[in-house]
Amino acid sequence: MSSIRDTIADQVKKNHVVLYMKGTPQFPQCGFSATAAEILKRCGVDSYASFNVLQDDDLRQGIKAFSNWPTVPQLYVDGQFVGGCDIMREMYQSGELQKLLAKT
Repeated sequence: MSSIRDTIADQVKKNHVVLYMKGTPQFPQCGFSATAAEILKRCGVDSYASFNVLQDDDLRQGIKAFSNWPTVPQLYVDGQFVGGCDIMREMYQSGELQKLLAKT
């Protein structure tokens, strides 16, 4: 049986864009997660892997340890941790996030 750390590592490795959030992109469960999903939408990202940390407490705690980042949502692009909602917002406003997401 794999550990939650192995599961998370596999998720971020297998998907170009991954968002760990509270709720789903269609039904976010907090304002920060709603903002993160909206930013991705505005960047033209139609398809990405999202994982609802409210459905799995091991994932909720594990993602914080994995990234060494205390809050959710968390965005990963090409296996690399990008940041949470505030960092996503700043990067979006500067155009940096659009450039990062445009890379294949």
